[in-house]
Amino acid sequence: MTPLEKYYNKFHEENRLTTRHGTVEFLTTMHYINSVIASDSAAIHTPENIKIADIGAGTGRYSVELCHRGYDVTAVELVPHNLEILRSKHENIKTWQGDARDLHFLEDETFDITLLFGPLYHLHGDSEKLKALAEARRITKKGGYILVAYVMNDYSVITYCFKEHHWKEVAAKDGITKDFHTVCKEQDLYDYVRLEDINRLNTAAGLERVKILAVDGHADYMRRELNEMSLEEFEAFCKYQLSVCERPEFLGASSHLVDILKN
Repeated sequence: MTPLEKYYNKFHEENRLTTRHGTVEFLTTMHYINSVIASDSAAIHTPENIKIADIGAGTGRYSVELCHRGYDVTAVELVPHNLEILRSKHENIKTWQGDARDLHFLEDETFDITLLFGPLYHLHGDSEKLKALAEARRITKKGGYILVAYVMNDYSVITYCFKEHHWKEVAAKDGITKDFHTVCKEQDLYDYVRLEDINRLNTAAGLERVKILAVDGHADYMRRELNEMSLEEFEAFCKYQLSVCERPEFLGASSHLVDILKN
């Protein structure tokens, strides 16, 4: 069993996007998936003719929601434990166990939309991330969309190094540069990036950005406060998040970004 499998066997992936801070991320992301589906290139299709690939699908939060809305969904997940949960939820989702860097079982130019919402969290270095981006590009139709999620460097520095007081141990093992960019090694589960890293990957992959979003914005910094909100106040916060998630001044400090790219 790999360290990643051990992690997800213990981590409650099933619950992550149902917490209040996770709900902010989920609702924001779904809003933009819907906007891509409603774009001119996809609007001529009925839902069942829109093919969506969910690569790194986890336990299926997005796959199941999109399948319930009538879309033709194919889910790929590396971790068997997650895949078992996903398969138990919806029999109409086509599922594969597989690695985002090698999707040989999926044909070229098959999908209108490809979601890459987990793999680039865990792939270290440009070359490994570019393999996943190349495969996503290969399976996506020309003119289709690829949505890629990243975990962000400065959120990890602010929370882990300073809020949780791990600065000294991170510095001692040379885990951060002088300009506060995390240095992630193969044994680390996550690989954190900055906006300039994402831009570099897009250039190397030959992908065109449509827009980039701070999908959870301030939510991960406000977990306790979100839980204390009334339903009315929380709904207002979700509307606020949608209104500001494209603002460039919020991108770098968000916990997660989603990059919307055109193939």
